[in-house]
Amino acid sequence: MGTEHSSQHFDTVVRVSGFVKRYKKHVAVDGVDLEIRKGEVYGLIGPDGAGKSSLMKAMAGVLTYDGGSVEVFGTVVDSEWAAERVKQRLGFLPQGLGLNLYPDLSVEENIDFFARLRLVPESDLASRKRRLLSMTRLETFRDRAMKNLPGGMKQKLGLICTLIHEPELAILDEPTTGVDPVSRRNFWAILAELLQEKGMTALVSTAYMDEAARFHRLSFVSSGKVLVSGTPADVQALVPGSIVTFEATPQLTAIHRLKQAYQQVDALGAKLHVFEQEIDREQAVRNIEACLGDVHPVQVRVDEPELEDVFVSLLLRKTESQEAVTVPSRVNRAEYFGLAIEARKLVRDFGSFRAVDHVSFKVKQGEIFGLLGANGAGKTTVIKMLNGILSPTGGEGWVAGADMKTAGDAIKERIGYMSQAFSLYLDLTVEENIRLFAGIYGLDRQATTERLAWIVSMAGLRGYETSLTGRLPMGVRQRLALGCALVHQPRVLFLDEPTSGVDPIGRRYFWDILARLAREEGVAMLVTTHYMSEADHCDQFALMYAGRIVAEGSPQEMRQQVEAEAGHLMELTTDQPGVAVRRLAQVGFSGAALFGTKIHLFTRNPREDDMRIREVLSDGGVRVNSISQRPLSLEDVFVHRIMVLEQQEHEAARGADA
Repeated sequence: MGTEHSSQHFDTVVRVSGFVKRYKKHVAVDGVDLEIRKGEVYGLIGPDGAGKSSLMKAMAGVLTYDGGSVEVFGTVVDSEWAAERVKQRLGFLPQGLGLNLYPDLSVEENIDFFARLRLVPESDLASRKRRLLSMTRLETFRDRAMKNLPGGMKQKLGLICTLIHEPELAILDEPTTGVDPVSRRNFWAILAELLQEKGMTALVSTAYMDEAARFHRLSFVSSGKVLVSGTPADVQALVPGSIVTFEATPQLTAIHRLKQAYQQVDALGAKLHVFEQEIDREQAVRNIEACLGDVHPVQVRVDEPELEDVFVSLLLRKTESQEAVTVPSRVNRAEYFGLAIEARKLVRDFGSFRAVDHVSFKVKQGEIFGLLGANGAGKTTVIKMLNGILSPTGGEGWVAGADMKTAGDAIKERIGYMSQAFSLYLDLTVEENIRLFAGIYGLDRQATTERLAWIVSMAGLRGYETSLTGRLPMGVRQRLALGCALVHQPRVLFLDEPTSGVDPIGRRYFWDILARLAREEGVAMLVTTHYMSEADHCDQFALMYAGRIVAEGSPQEMRQQVEAEAGHLMELTTDQPGVAVRRLAQVGFSGAALFGTKIHLFTRNPREDDMRIREVLSDGGVRVNSISQRPLSLEDVFVHRIMVLEQQEHEAARGADA
């Protein structure tokens, strides 16, 4: 029976003590403790399989557990009766795009159904529905069937249905996974507004490390245990140091030397990103220069570590470092110079819907090229046309010297393709999958044995050879899929959202493999990703929107273009962030947005606006603790580009109506 605990602190909404959850012999969550306070956004961060969903389902009263206790609103949730007591006061959004919705019902019918289910008074429903539809920009889609919405819209509709009864506690399981960056920003803005106006509390899980800074407090979960908890500032303070970013030629020599001394060395296109434990910035640079010897770093920048850098450091303390990646040299490197992929005015229609609209780009051998865009932007369709899986409605394309329209099997022999679903056979072992793909590509017995040994070494699969693929952790399965795509030593590699759901170390290790394949072997890569931070690993990338390429260049070029158009990014900390955002919006800083307890906004005149911001907020009774400039993230770049396009389209539509 659920029991009351009057001793509970008055502002504690959830208290978890020694929580254990097992699935048969597998311990999914092992002895977790955490406390969530009224009015805060609490974050659970970690990769797939970390135990986040099990913990959240237990709090929501929809999953039993094997040890410890879960208290929600002072009631121990340990029975169906106890769960029913708290359910009306909370809202639960399960993981997966639109999984709590009904596909054949329209947007409005879904909302009405959940409102009736949650006993929302008719007198309140119309105003709540109007407000939530406006906040999520779904007003014009009221009559559209849920199954016909893109992923970001499904997730926003799921959020409306979860919040329509104005719960005191919202439990949201990976609400932004698979959602485009603009919809992610919308989600956080909606959540911040509801917390301020309704005093709601939220527990949000995410696999996106860059979202960690948005939480008031957080727990980083790995392998069923909490690795660290606290405010973002508390967590950052656990691993002091500096992030030194620079260019060095030859890059591979620089990486080799740096890895003798540093655990965190990442190639981000032409730049290297190194975690140095020295706090003094000048000394940090001197340490790296000493390590590099006669290779001289240029365009050096030193920043504080991001939360992802901290999490990786903490994970590395718990795990053995990955073995070095070795890539066998090819006999003939001459073929790896020149153009690997060319798309020229590619068009693809599905009935009356144009999924790809005159897309053109080029990828050189040895180059990592990224395609970024929202769900439904056309990225996967472009890849499938270039692979010969889909026929284009119009335009031309060449891959590894072969015409995509006529080459057929010739293209398939020269490329590797890693799809979103990884294309593995889950009921086969690791070794059986590799041998199967080797057979598909016509490798003889000796070549298969050689490639099997290389893939096991390259992908860190030693010890997993006889494991069933369906039982592998997500990061291991991902590396197996990469190995299978490389079994025939292709000239060109297509990777469609390859790192979704993989932990930070797994993702960095994966990109380390890709960088070495590109730099040493000249393999050309076309990559799509939902992690905007991963675009920095690309030499060049293109932003896709509604089937079109709307911007293209290197990560640095794209940042410079947006800074020239929108200004510099400023970060503010204040004693009343919610009040400050509203006040700033009133005086013209329309792009001001909450990032956890901090505020981000663009300014063209940092010095002048620094003084103006302090004055405006002071007049409103808000104390400013700090104002500083921040480098633009590629998510900032993407969101700015798309918002400008949406504004232009909106103005064009108004002009047409007039």
